Amino acid sequence: MLVTSTPAEVKGVRFMVMSGEKAGGGNGNGSVAGAVEEGRAGVSASAQVPASAQVPASALARVSAQAQAPTPAQAPTQARVSLRERKKQLTYRAISDAAVAMFLERGFDKVSVAEVAAAADISKPTLFRYFPAKEDLALHRFADREDEAARVVGGRAPGASPLEALRRHFLAGLDRRDPATGLCDAPQVLAFHRLLYGTPSLVARLYAYQGRSEAALARALGGGVSARLAAGQVIAVLRILAEENWRRIDAGESADRVYAGAVQAAEDAFVQLRSGLEPEGRGEGRG
Repeated sequence: MLVTSTPAEVKGVRFMVMSGEKAGGGNGNGSVAGAVEEGRAGVSASAQVPASAQVPASALARVSAQAQAPTPAQAPTQARVSLRERKKQLTYRAISDAAVAMFLERGFDKVSVAEVAAAADISKPTLFRYFPAKEDLALHRFADREDEAARVVGGRAPGASPLEALRRHFLAGLDRRDPATGLCDAPQVLAFHRLLYGTPSLVARLYAYQGRSEAALARALGGGVSARLAAGQVIAVLRILAEENWRRIDAGESADRVYAGAVQAAEDAFVQLRSGLEPEGRGEGRG
């Protein structure tokens, strides 16, 4: 379960949900607003929306500036993305952040789509054009990670095998406490993971995202049945490793305490991926 990550702002705290990087957030009281059809985001007063469910105004005020003036680090990638598309992506994020704040405060099942649409100052039909299912409002932050494993394989160093590239990438994620590895005990990340794993419909929807991750990785590995089998095993291993790390942290252990065991488990898992389920000479008895 797992990498360009999008920042989320929940209850005034800005954090990189998937990368684990944290930064200061705004403290405004605005809600998401504007004509979503035109890919714009703005600020509107909304006395009916709880303050904790509102995206800070300072974040929304930055939408146009971020879209029009990418940082030097962003420029090479964003130069290929139109201004309209970048504004659209920022609006996606702002609506999702407003929804997640409401889900965290009251529980996923107790917040209606109509309430999210009202908080975002858009209609339900408009919201569903952006998010086909209610679950996607919470899982939007996973969307840009669907092809992460495929990108790691495609961008690997010369001479490196796909499996070695994926191994190094996961170990690097553990080292920086990337929430995607499950090894992150930041309070806001823990709150989101508890929301995710405690809501059956979100867990079920997450499997659809992981299915697309498998398909992307299979294509990067060359396609065909063998590539699909390999991709399925890799994605399953990454998911299980992350879930085990999360399980230990949710039980009260710190990320630092779990780290050594998480590294060892990852190393063992990639050894098993390389060697297969049956070591050589252990396949007797098969017809």
